[in-house]
Amino acid sequence: MDERLLTDADLELLPGRGERSPWLREALAAEGDPQPAAPLTGVTDADVAIIGGGYTGLWTAHQLLDQEPDLRVVLLEADICGGGPSGRNGGFVNSWWDEASGLVSSFGVAGARACLEEVARSVHEIGAWCERHGVDAHYRRSGMLVVSTTPAHDERLDDDIAAAAELGEPDAFRTLDANEIADRCRSPRFRGGALMRDGATVHPAHLVRGLRRLALERGVVVHERTRVTAVRDGPGGMLRIRSSDGEVSARRAVLAVNAWASGWPGARFRILAWGSYMVRSEPIPELVATELGWTGGESIVDARFSVHYLHVTRDGRIAIGAGGGRPGFDGRIGPSFTDDVDAARRAAFAFRWLFPQLREVRLTDAWGGPIDVSPDHLPHVWSTHGGRMHVAAGYSGNGVAPSHLVGRLLAALVLESDEPITRLPIVGRPGPPFPPEPFRYVGARVIREAMIRREDAEEAGRRPNRLLRELSRIPRRIGYHLGPGA
Repeated sequence: MDERLLTDADLELLPGRGERSPWLREALAAEGDPQPAAPLTGVTDADVAIIGGGYTGLWTAHQLLDQEPDLRVVLLEADICGGGPSGRNGGFVNSWWDEASGLVSSFGVAGARACLEEVARSVHEIGAWCERHGVDAHYRRSGMLVVSTTPAHDERLDDDIAAAAELGEPDAFRTLDANEIADRCRSPRFRGGALMRDGATVHPAHLVRGLRRLALERGVVVHERTRVTAVRDGPGGMLRIRSSDGEVSARRAVLAVNAWASGWPGARFRILAWGSYMVRSEPIPELVATELGWTGGESIVDARFSVHYLHVTRDGRIAIGAGGGRPGFDGRIGPSFTDDVDAARRAAFAFRWLFPQLREVRLTDAWGGPIDVSPDHLPHVWSTHGGRMHVAAGYSGNGVAPSHLVGRLLAALVLESDEPITRLPIVGRPGPPFPPEPFRYVGARVIREAMIRREDAEEAGRRPNRLLRELSRIPRRIGYHLGPGA
């Protein structure tokens, strides 16, 4: 990263420092800045207790009540609903067509097709749900561009494009040349790429707060500022879900805490917490149209593994993120996930590097947070406590649409349904484990540095040295679907 591209104002922009993401501040202001729901005190009971008030937990609650409206559902959230990744993510509602070849490799043709179809269905159903319930989450389905910004990345999409065609869906992920990309968005860095059909964007916090509002209206008992400290087996086959000031006795439970799962027994070796940061520009709708020609609503990601991702908001801001944050140690989620100035500057650098024609545009916000990375880059659902608690984690930075699918899965497992989605290969099939600490943390830090330096060198037109190339290949060589394979 060449900090000389950053403006003086960029260098003064500080993420975190106790502030909510701008998405969540906007959504809360639209609600009149409501007080959090009362924390759990004393002892209560539930048919189903849900731990986590983000997308996964809330979609699960809605799916449960769609099927059994009389269920008593109690949802426990350590912060407020939307205070975690659901209220500060990039707002990408994407399917998995850009990972089609990996899905075929892992799950076979039939398993891959089933996963791809179900996540694509969720992309559409989120928009339909918002329209049906009057939730203005700024949903816009225009597809996603995946672009190459360096010769070293030109062929990275080929396997997934070929896999989509072989699966009988060539339009789901199709090649675009440099001119076709420029017709959709003009950057001197874009060399070509592909269009993923099943992609949309949302205002992430309006979506999660809309889910919360409807859940309350449907009778879900929500306790915010309630950090669960333990889940224990209780008498009569019940589960006892404890917080510092209360306890829920429930027949079934769901654990849906995203990156915080990296600190939970039974999940810590399946999940690595990782930082991801974003910045936003001031509103520039005229410049977006005239300088970039970016008027179709497509979201954009590049072909890096430490990916840059961006889209245009309803009010004409460019929101852009960079996956160049740092891993956490032993499941601890601390200030490095929200206050990392260097990681935020990487997102600002991406804006300046991709769009030099917008040099005079001011960046107004910077923020970050943890994501839950799994060894195979996919979420998984599994059961504990004799099948009475169901766990979901591992979205790896692409959770908005998959969380809707996972909510359907969790509800089906809670209700002991035999519907086909319960046989998707992401159910009950964890990927290879991460190593124990301190090897996990040290290895992740070393490989992270190697991967970022390698891709920075490639973007600058330099050939990365052999050590960087070899270190960045290690995850693939030991069976993880992370990082470059060559």
